[in-house]
Amino acid sequence: MKNILLALGLILPLVGCVTTSQVASTDSYLVDSHTYRSTGKSERIKTIVLHYTVSDNDRSIELLTEGKVSAHYLIMDTDDNKIYNLVPENERAWHAGDGGFAGRTILNDTSIGIEIVNAGIQPQYRDALKNDNVDYHPYDHYVAFDEIQIKKVAELVQDIAARYDISPKDIIGHSDMAPSRKIDPGAKFPWERLYKQYGIGTWYDDADKFAFMDIEAFATATIPEIKQQLRDYGYQINDSDEWDKASRDVVYAFQLHFRPHNPTGEMDIETYAILKALNKKYAGRDNFY
Repeated sequence: MKNILLALGLILPLVGCVTTSQVASTDSYLVDSHTYRSTGKSERIKTIVLHYTVSDNDRSIELLTEGKVSAHYLIMDTDDNKIYNLVPENERAWHAGDGGFAGRTILNDTSIGIEIVNAGIQPQYRDALKNDNVDYHPYDHYVAFDEIQIKKVAELVQDIAARYDISPKDIIGHSDMAPSRKIDPGAKFPWERLYKQYGIGTWYDDADKFAFMDIEAFATATIPEIKQQLRDYGYQINDSDEWDKASRDVVYAFQLHFRPHNPTGEMDIETYAILKALNKKYAGRDNFY
């Protein structure tokens, strides 16, 4: 027994009789993180989800720190240099809820959530869907973001995307992943500016859009074919052969992101051309692992 313990490096000063169970209970083991390393892996964080709070600063802080909703970061509308980290990035924040994007569901597990203080819909328009018998808020109903907020979002998202090697297609709005539940960050969130000025997210090339503005091609494209184009980009959408309300919700979410000045929920030729242009530009860019 002594020779075996010597071979294992477990020999201890003996006082009386030392049993093997006593040896095991007093030993500690080294976790070796250097000798062997796996290559079949990727970052756990895959997505950045942007939201607006529909509240002012004080109420947003209260909701995100004391309630059952949380986010990793909060950007208020104060003119200062503060970005508030409410949940450590290695912990799961409760910001996304049901939905999915780019083949992934339960996005709370694999995303960073950023909340931006913003009222969302202007107060005088909040009952418009009920009173005016319309399905979707137009551009003018939304509240604009402050310039300081856009600069903070840009710096924060650039940093997170670089550290986790996040695909540009996976920098999304809450509405992109939950189109029948959410409309944030809304039509006045400046996706195009973030792409062109800061290199954040995705945007289509105008030349491709105009090339796909083909009336005949649009007229002959079937609903299932167009829905597959939406899936190819990342949106979750049903496989029915009609533009039912759930399907139009997806179209509206797409328009909020890529055709925000005229979000209608209707699949028209311009929306179709933008979708085709995006899929041409970003085909094969996703990593579903």
